Amino acid sequence: MNDLLNQLAYCIESGKESIDSPYPHNLKGKIGAYEITKLLLDEGVSADHILKNAMMVAMNKMGEKFSKGEVFVPDLLIAAKAMKKAMEHLIPYFNNGSVKHRGTLILGTVKGDLHDIGKNLVGIIMGGGGWNVVDLGTDVSSDKIIDAVEKYPDAIVGMSALLTTTMGYLEVAVQEIKNAFPATKIFVGGAPLNQKFSDKIGADGYFPDPHSFSNHFASS
Repeated sequence: MNDLLNQLAYCIESGKESIDSPYPHNLKGKIGAYEITKLLLDEGVSADHILKNAMMVAMNKMGEKFSKGEVFVPDLLIAAKAMKKAMEHLIPYFNNGSVKHRGTLILGTVKGDLHDIGKNLVGIIMGGGGWNVVDLGTDVSSDKIIDAVEKYPDAIVGMSALLTTTMGYLEVAVQEIKNAFPATKIFVGGAPLNQKFSDKIGADGYFPDPHSFSNHFASS
């Protein structure tokens, strides 16, 4: 079992989705994340165990490498595709309640901003960690986020701004969401932001990169 879990983690890190995947070259013609996940389930390994001891391990490792500059955005996206392929086998277990979501995360890039790579990576990593991710996309107004919080009252909110010109709206959005739902936790991120700005606008936390965000909630 441990060998298969390690193989699954390696396939996810390497971006080996399935036996048909030509990448990476050293695994060409060999089974990938999709097939290995099925083998583990067939052996009686629980979906929760596979999620925590292979998938999360792989994505956390990739996140650490990314924060150190050892891998780059394309590497994370390739790994995420492999994980998403493997997750096809686990989705039914989430749906039938045998694996519990660890919480709900509402994500959005604020109004006026169309950048989404960082937001998408947060969603991928958190989704792989067992969170229910509600991705509202880019150019998201505070009203849209408030509507989502009404639907998911126990959710946390993650908002990003990648332009200095949209930082002002981020402050407005935080205030309006807090006015509507004072208990909702709001976390912010993005290249022009810092902890001082996060404190100033009343957010509950600032994270400089996707890995630091997901790592904060690793034990949640």
